[in-house]
Amino acid sequence: MRNLKLTIRYDGTDFFGWQTQPGKRTVQETVERAVAEITREERPRLNCSGRTDSGVHAVGQVANVYTASKLPCEVLLKAINAKLPADVGVREVVEVSQSFCANKDAVRKMYRYVVQDGRLQDPFMRNYAWFVRQSLDPEAMRRAGACLVGRHDFRCFETEWPNRLTSVRTITHLGVSRFGEFIWIDVEADGFLYNMVRAIAGSLVQVGRGFWPETQIADVLHAMDRRLAGPTAPAEGLFLMRVTYPGEPGRVCPSPLAGEGAASPRAAGEG
Repeated sequence: MRNLKLTIRYDGTDFFGWQTQPGKRTVQETVERAVAEITREERPRLNCSGRTDSGVHAVGQVANVYTASKLPCEVLLKAINAKLPADVGVREVVEVSQSFCANKDAVRKMYRYVVQDGRLQDPFMRNYAWFVRQSLDPEAMRRAGACLVGRHDFRCFETEWPNRLTSVRTITHLGVSRFGEFIWIDVEADGFLYNMVRAIAGSLVQVGRGFWPETQIADVLHAMDRRLAGPTAPAEGLFLMRVTYPGEPGRVCPSPLAGEGAASPRAAGEG
């Protein structure tokens, strides 16, 4: 059997998340069907770096799958994509060691949260950004978020704590940048809690609106109480950009809809 590593991108708008669910259209089931049709094997099982929720997008999701097919990776890439719908695609297929696990071997993930601010919403971006009808201050948001970099207990940004053995994670990068009418919040870490990025985004927007002082993010972090943090930002603004594995350099992706994914191993899907 060969072990193949697939890098996958998808528009999460019309999917009920990554994980297969009875009677629901999911990314996992959609890609598994395409792989099975090409390899002519019973439904293969894709093991991904981490599940994403309904409406969440991915530019660099990573999964691995075992197959007896002898087709070259380049042929598999073209053939699988020919069987996939327009809202999901495989960017790369490479053969990896038998021991490679897309989930357990990941060392970092990077998520990007996209916010559009201003008076008028861009109708073409309604499924890809959170529209905030107010001008935000990205510099204040960046300064406020700086306290989150490092190793901390992030239970204040976790939905339904506790749902993991530990809520301690290490954020290695947090950036806030403006590009025209859009603000990108990039968070890279060794693991994520459920809805962690969306809760961080919701809290930073409170600062950007001027509703909170910059110091309040640190106060929320130290209080370790989800009720004190900001709202969970909508799913449509969230992108899994890249997943990083041992030996691979981490880097910030240049665009919200292009780039590669950054990953967390022990983190379940962020969504």
